[in-house]
Amino acid sequence: MSNTIADASSKAKTAVAVDGLRKSYGIHEVLKGVDFSACDGEVISILGASGSGKSTFLRCLNLLELPSAGRLRIFDEEVRLKSTHGGLRIVDQKQVDRLRTQVSMVFQNFNLWQHMTVLDNLMEAPVHVQHRSRAEVRDEAEAMLERVGMKERSKAYPAQLSGGQQQRAAIARALVMKPRVLLFDEPTSALDPELVGEVLKVMRDLASEGRTMLIVTHEMGFARDVSTRILFLEQGRIAAAGAPLDLFGGGLNQRFDQFISRFSQG
Repeated sequence: MSNTIADASSKAKTAVAVDGLRKSYGIHEVLKGVDFSACDGEVISILGASGSGKSTFLRCLNLLELPSAGRLRIFDEEVRLKSTHGGLRIVDQKQVDRLRTQVSMVFQNFNLWQHMTVLDNLMEAPVHVQHRSRAEVRDEAEAMLERVGMKERSKAYPAQLSGGQQQRAAIARALVMKPRVLLFDEPTSALDPELVGEVLKVMRDLASEGRTMLIVTHEMGFARDVSTRILFLEQGRIAAAGAPLDLFGGGLNQRFDQFISRFSQG
């Protein structure tokens, strides 16, 4: 057994672990053998330039993208994948469907169903995928909307909301699934600058509760202040990893220093 997965499984509270993760599209290899594990309760910001593989990495963690090679563990369970001529394939779709309920994702462009109200957006998956009672889910959905400051807009449709409101609704939708891990794929990049703060505030509150969060972001101040650990991806590999104070303090990794200097100059 490769040591990354073995080490991850020996820790009591490892939430996600990958070993030798690769992803190719044709001849273009986006991820080039990533080894990584996140402990339960960690807030990890994933940084890097466009095209470094950040979003692909995140999407592989909940199998929205199938890796081309490598192994994936979610808590104590390794995802059953088999090698074929074209890459990896799912062995047990029921296992994947079950594990996906533990790992919720918040997307860059909200991905709300436009024909449903905000409340119905939140209720759809818990009722039809998790087969939970509508009454129970409605109560939880309303509580989650209140938590992100959206209770008064529960009957609105996505087109009637600002981008910030849509993203807060999307976060509430992820939370109502009761996930053990939250993935955020550049959750503020599609927002007008004045709306970014309201979404980051919700995320800061979630981080303060000790939730397991993996966040692809270009919000450097947020990443520095909220994260327990930073991953810096470059050309499909982890080029640097460490505590925010160590990396943002400078001098630990030259490529990371060059990367963040572009933001400070801006």
